[in-house]
Amino acid sequence: MYFAFALVALLCWSGSDLFSKMGTNEKDPNSHWKVSFAVGLIMGVHFLITLIGGAVIDANGGPDAVPKFVASLFYTDFKFIDFIYYLPVAGLYILAMVIGYIGLRYIELSISSPICNCSGSLALLICAILFPLIGADAITLDAFSIIGVISITLGIIGLGIVDNKENQELKELRRQASNRKYTKSFLALLLPIAYLIIDALGTVGDEVYFHILGDAASDYAANSAFELTFLLVAVFAFIWIKFVKKDKLFAKPNNSLYLGGLCETVGQVFYMAVMFADYEVGMPIISAYCVVSVVWSRIFLKEKLSWKHYVAIGLTFAGIILLGIFSPV
Repeated sequence: MYFAFALVALLCWSGSDLFSKMGTNEKDPNSHWKVSFAVGLIMGVHFLITLIGGAVIDANGGPDAVPKFVASLFYTDFKFIDFIYYLPVAGLYILAMVIGYIGLRYIELSISSPICNCSGSLALLICAILFPLIGADAITLDAFSIIGVISITLGIIGLGIVDNKENQELKELRRQASNRKYTKSFLALLLPIAYLIIDALGTVGDEVYFHILGDAASDYAANSAFELTFLLVAVFAFIWIKFVKKDKLFAKPNNSLYLGGLCETVGQVFYMAVMFADYEVGMPIISAYCVVSVVWSRIFLKEKLSWKHYVAIGLTFAGIILLGIFSPV
């Protein structure tokens, strides 16, 4: 069953990349807030569903009395104090996502998605250094994890070099083919790198959160706290777009944005189902979602990269898979 859960999470998260990109207008300075609104709104709906479902499931024997998938979809033991405790971690994750949405305006999805999905390698290194300092079990990096980190690092550096050194005429031709005009600057590459760093800090925060709280921490409550935080971000985005920027949010609804938000939320649900089913086997499958995003960008967005780009992306992907299989975090 974990394989089906992991496959759904992979398809949903790659779909979230695709639809968020399709719904992004590089000429719209509020585009990232519109994506954030759509994602936060749908996550907020799921948060409310789990509050109701949690009360019903608790009244009928608790989460152990229902299949784990049902619990991951409908259950939470969330309390408001969980929101307070988890807020710094949720804030890091959401800040990374908003920066990622900004990056969609300036760089191809084929390049940004593999970079963003490398945050696990940085998180692993930080945890390896941090855990002994906070009294947690030390992390031992095996040879495959080290090779994975090196592969990812070389892949990201390679993408930066290739994209920066590519002949400008060739770059312009392939970008015209996808009907996109991107910022022709290395600075554009720094946005997915910023996502990588901040999301990695969020992952480290997750590990510290569960280490400090121990049995008092719940995966259900943490996920609900994240969804509630994103709902509040959606409220802010609505106010910012509608009343501060005087922009139209619903006059011409962008269905791609809401499909992206739906995919992000459903992907999160099935990710949790994998955590409860077979984390060690399922996560390498989910970690491959950025490669599917590259495939979607080639098919639906008509993004065309040079063979050098794909070599660098392949190197990055190989490292992600190695970490998905062998990483202790």
